[in-house]
Amino acid sequence: MSNLKKLAGQTAIYGLSSILGRSINFLLIIVYTTYLNTEDLGAFTGIYALIGFLNIVFTYGMETAFFRYSTGKNLDPTKVYHTTQSLLITSTLILGSALYLAAPWLAMAMQYPGQAYLFRWTALILSFDAILAIPFAKLRLENRAVAFAGAKLINILLNVFFNILLIVWIPSWVENGSLGTDFIGYRPDWGVEYILLANLLANGLIIPYVWWRAGFFRFTLEKEIIKPMWNYSLPLLFMGLAGVTNELVSRLLFEYVLPENYFPGVTSREAAGIFGANFKLAILMNLVIQAFKYAAEPFFFKQSTDKNSPLLYAKVMHAFVIFCTILMVAISVNLTWIGPLFLKGEAYASGFFIVPILLMGYLLLGVYFNLSIWFKVTDKTQYSFWITLIGALVSVAVIIFLVPIWGFLGGALSTLACYLVMTVICYVFGQKFYRIPYQTGRDVLYLIIGFGLSYAGFYLNLESGILDLLAKNFLVFIILALVIFLEKDQILSLVNRKKSG
Repeated sequence: MSNLKKLAGQTAIYGLSSILGRSINFLLIIVYTTYLNTEDLGAFTGIYALIGFLNIVFTYGMETAFFRYSTGKNLDPTKVYHTTQSLLITSTLILGSALYLAAPWLAMAMQYPGQAYLFRWTALILSFDAILAIPFAKLRLENRAVAFAGAKLINILLNVFFNILLIVWIPSWVENGSLGTDFIGYRPDWGVEYILLANLLANGLIIPYVWWRAGFFRFTLEKEIIKPMWNYSLPLLFMGLAGVTNELVSRLLFEYVLPENYFPGVTSREAAGIFGANFKLAILMNLVIQAFKYAAEPFFFKQSTDKNSPLLYAKVMHAFVIFCTILMVAISVNLTWIGPLFLKGEAYASGFFIVPILLMGYLLLGVYFNLSIWFKVTDKTQYSFWITLIGALVSVAVIIFLVPIWGFLGGALSTLACYLVMTVICYVFGQKFYRIPYQTGRDVLYLIIGFGLSYAGFYLNLESGILDLLAKNFLVFIILALVIFLEKDQILSLVNRKKSG
């Protein structure tokens, strides 16, 4: 129980900081949907899908390898840190330079003629992210959650500041005559350009601070450390690519797969902007999963040598499923007021119906993360390649075949289908090679009932606003009552333990 409390405490710190940071960052969606047109939002969706995809390539699974080789391989953690960071800096120089030089080709391929500078900025953003990955991982490994959260929050605040400065304040000052139209090269026709520029400035400015908090490193490339880490991390690269293929490439491909005039009076790029904006409404689930990953990954590796670790992993999974299922229902039944609160404009409401599917997809992503511990602690990461390759193929196939038919629904189903397939395959192989006593039947029951209640609540519509709100949230009470009924023995045991303690 003490281990679970420790994990819960770390997750709470990461979660609180992530929720606070993302809540601040979420204001940007209000800014974008207020000050930018849907075509700019479509460009933002496409380019950031590319950034998310290439970010996996730039770090190629080295964060997980760093945890593995710093905790369970009888190696000096300091040497592992120096070597891993040096390796990432070296590879980043190569990859970043290649992407920078390929910018004109990318601009043409993604239909941004004459805007190669967007992809040069993208190369710099990716490079800055990559060289910060291992210092952030070191803070997590050392259980310095507050330092990690503080650095992330500063980065988010800088990003928000530059976005508001470039998109809201400067245009307003130019319009009212406080600044000249030629102020530092101000361009009134820029939209997505200022989003990228703000990100670039925020990431560049945070580098010295993060390096100072994590501890400066000595450049060294030790072959006896690099070779096994590379063999361990390479399959994780493909795992990451598959995950981001589903999460981001669906948004990247959406505008190119959706037939023109599918939505009357809305271009494919504008529809992609609406689709991408609705992904943001599933952000609370993603925040919980991200916070959990920050705390759980180093925790899982540290516990891997304990003979009781499989039982602990099962308990963590069960608690995770219960919490996230309740969260899924609570968000879904309240979408009618949560959605308009953050996405300004009637056009975005046309995509609200896909949010429960996206929430369930993200929840399954969290389940998959829990399950994936078996191949990480047994060094069988090669299985992640096949599992995630199948998931990526499922995701792309669903996008290609269903988006032209079902539009937004087809895009959302690609998320759900990918993570569902990956979860099932990972569970089957995991139980074969590293058996963990998961409460599978009960966990699946919670997921199915929770998903059903989520859609029931979303489509429930009573004439009275107050009655409608109460009826929808009564469904949250139903899932809570089910949990209390099925978990009553565990709850009573916990209460008695606290009384006796």
